[in-house]
Amino acid sequence: MPRSHESDSPELIITEIFHSLQGESTLAGLRFGFIRLTGCNLRCTYCDSEYAFTGGQKFSIEKILAEIRSYDVKNVLITGGEPLLQKNTPSLVMALKKDGYAVSIETHGETSIAPVAGLARIIMDIKTPSSGMSCGGFRENLNLLKPTDEVKFVVASPEDYDWAKAVVRENMIPTQEILFSPALPVSGKSEKFKGVQAQWLAEKILTDQLPVRFQLQLHKLIWGPERTGV
Repeated sequence: MPRSHESDSPELIITEIFHSLQGESTLAGLRFGFIRLTGCNLRCTYCDSEYAFTGGQKFSIEKILAEIRSYDVKNVLITGGEPLLQKNTPSLVMALKKDGYAVSIETHGETSIAPVAGLARIIMDIKTPSSGMSCGGFRENLNLLKPTDEVKFVVASPEDYDWAKAVVRENMIPTQEILFSPALPVSGKSEKFKGVQAQWLAEKILTDQLPVRFQLQLHKLIWGPERTGV
C-alpha cells in the first residue's frame, strides 16, 4: 500500500499550537498562529515556559500546517523551548513560507541561527546575567542578523540593565529594533531572580537615552501573569 503524503512529511516534537495575539516584539497586538516546539538546552531563572522543556507530541509538518490554516492568520511564530534545536525546523519554516505566511522565530541566541537566518524574521533573546545562562554565544549570531530582525533583553535586575546597556553601546547589534523587557517581580522564583519594576526600567532608558524600545508582555496584561510567553 502506498504511503500517504502526510507520512512522508518531516516531523517535529510539539508542545502546543495555538491562536492568540502576539504579546511581544514590534508586531505586538497582531493575531498570530503560535507553534511551540519542545526542548531547551538552557534553564533560565525567569523562564515562563518550563512546561516546554520535555514531553510534547510528534506532529508532521502537514498536520502543523492544517492547524495553522484553521486560524486564518498572516503571521506565524515558532518558539519554544528553543526551536533551533530540532533538525526539521528549517523544513517547517520553508513549508510555512510556501503557504504564504510571514514567519518569525524566537530563539535564545545560544544556538546557531545560520540554518534559518535567511528564511525568517529572527527575534533573538540575548540572555542577561540574572538568567544564569548568559554564555556569550549570541555574539557568533550577530553577523547573521538582518536589519529587519529584532534583539530582546529581559532585564531582571539593575545588574542586567547595566550589562545590556553596555552590549547595546558596543554598536555591534545590526538590527533596527532592540527591545528591553522588564522581568517583573514574581513570588516563588529562585533567589537569583530579583525582577524589576516596569517604571524603573522605563525611567532608566529615558535617563540614559538608549536607542531601544521598551516593551511589556501584552498577553500577560490582558490574561494575567500566569499566561505563558507568546
